[in-house]
Amino acid sequence: MNLHGVKAIYLFEMARTWRTLLQSVLAPVISTSLYFFVFGAAIGSRITEVDGVSYGAFIVPGLIMLSLLMQSVMNASFGIYFPRFIGTIYEILSAPVSYFEIVLGYVGAAATKSALLGLIILATASLIVPIEIAHPIWMMFFLVLTAVTFSLLGFILGIWADSFERLQIVPMLIITPLTFLGGSFYSIDMLPPVWQTVTLFNPIVYLISGFRWSFYENADVSLGISVTMTLAFLVLCLMIVRGIFRTGYRLRP
Repeated sequence: MNLHGVKAIYLFEMARTWRTLLQSVLAPVISTSLYFFVFGAAIGSRITEVDGVSYGAFIVPGLIMLSLLMQSVMNASFGIYFPRFIGTIYEILSAPVSYFEIVLGYVGAAATKSALLGLIILATASLIVPIEIAHPIWMMFFLVLTAVTFSLLGFILGIWADSFERLQIVPMLIITPLTFLGGSFYSIDMLPPVWQTVTLFNPIVYLISGFRWSFYENADVSLGISVTMTLAFLVLCLMIVRGIFRTGYRLRP
């Protein structure tokens, strides 16, 4: 493996974060904090507890996951789209680095940035409400696994998109609604039976459920199903990325 090549791509992408610190870190933290205050104040005054957990603490995993999903996709999609846009992607493809090493550099950097942002939001939330993490190892597992999976999704979107507008379509019109409807701010047990069944077709439910279980041991679906569904989505993304490089989809002129 060409570790120097992977390191060069990884460090370049990480350096872009520090150059755009306000947009990459501060903006997501501030927006997530606003979600917390608005939903915590508006709904928390009417719903004091959910499954024995105060509402303010209950929504913390959902808010972290909301930011994690969005930032993973946006970081990875922009990271690979911009070289395509300015044409430097051909220099990368002609360099002595394999496709695996290219993906490892870009996706690794995007996942690192997203995971660090999730931990920053967690630390910020802990200053506002008391938070208990029953299973820290499982919490980190879901945090990293989700960051890597959706960074891969973002990488795919960055190759598929042919304009900056298209980069926004999936995160804004698909991922955000699915996250809001995936139990970020409520337990799906609070829904009517019919809507509970419909909600189970939302893949985000399994991510949020497993992540919340690591905090409070409360989950809408079992831990095993959450892990299985997340790993299945990861494998699907890996297969799509492999197909992109094998066929040269939107990478070859």
